[in-house]
Amino acid sequence: MTDTILANADLVLPDGVLRGAVLVRDGTIADIAPGAGVPPGAVDCDGDLVIPGLVELHTDNLERHIQPRPGVDWPHAAAILAHDAELAGTGITTVFDALRVGSVVTAPRGKLAEYARAVAHEILGLTAQGVLRISHRLHLRAEICSETLAEELAQFTSEDGVGIISLMDHTPGQRQFRDITQLRVYMQGKHGMSDDAFIEFLAEQREMGERFRAAHEAATLAAAARCGAVLASHDDTTEDQVEKSAAQGVRFAEFPTTPEAARACHDLGILVMMGAPNLIRGGSHSGNVAAANLAREGTLDILSSDYVPAALLTGALMLGDLWGDMARGIASVTAHPARAAGLADRGRIQTGLRADLVRLRRLGPTAQLRGTWVAGCRVA
Repeated sequence: MTDTILANADLVLPDGVLRGAVLVRDGTIADIAPGAGVPPGAVDCDGDLVIPGLVELHTDNLERHIQPRPGVDWPHAAAILAHDAELAGTGITTVFDALRVGSVVTAPRGKLAEYARAVAHEILGLTAQGVLRISHRLHLRAEICSETLAEELAQFTSEDGVGIISLMDHTPGQRQFRDITQLRVYMQGKHGMSDDAFIEFLAEQREMGERFRAAHEAATLAAAARCGAVLASHDDTTEDQVEKSAAQGVRFAEFPTTPEAARACHDLGILVMMGAPNLIRGGSHSGNVAAANLAREGTLDILSSDYVPAALLTGALMLGDLWGDMARGIASVTAHPARAAGLADRGRIQTGLRADLVRLRRLGPTAQLRGTWVAGCRVA
């Protein structure tokens, strides 16, 4: 590999922004030098921001490519490659692809087909072939309110590179959909359910949650230990739920739904992750706490693109503006998620770390991507 120098850039370092140049050699950051000079052969960034590559812990984007419309199943390899290219084009250099584990095979209204093991196999295969642009890892979303969770989790081992397992309980009447009215709007809007069908769906889901919760929680904790995965909670709503998450060994909380839950997470050393779309839109589509409110309280640590990959860069800039500290805003999508996932080799512009880098230019409140490098190789 040849040396690459990104010069005359505003480098977002862990402790602030520095006009300077970063030298990349053999896939790592070899040197950081202050100044606006442009050495021969260097890329003149013309004052653009250069930040660490974004680390995405939870995205539904791959599922969108696999099933672009209800009832339409797309070939997995083509979907993964399109997803990979899209993320590279938004500055994401490390992704934990979120795959639901836990299916529903008997309930007439809430059927969910198993897919995680097959898709994971193809992600791992494409990674081994070296054809993916960015670094892909697995995030298993363990759905407690399902019938087959334990059997599906048993299909994964420590050899699969599962980085995150999240405990997700979508039983109606708690957590994300504590407000049944919001769940009704969501399900009838997305799936066209009639009122009678929705009532049947509620009964099926509640019965399933009560029947399987204890066994499925135990199976999820065992799978996280077996796979060496970081454990995450999902949609914590009450202090009691957060205390239970802490006792289970949860490292970060995905999308707590109330300020009380977010504060409890911070008190117990659990990092809080919120969705960038929530921040940009000014609120949650499920009627839960606004990410901006947690940011103002100082209880937001990590952003996830959730269902809009391009939201991650813009969200980080918004946080930098809100906090008056661009380094802190960028850390919410780089250093902090890397730390939550146990990745010590990326997430900061620092000598000796992986040269995962992004060049961007601000266009008002949003960001124009000018280049993405993964381990020193330009991929977008």
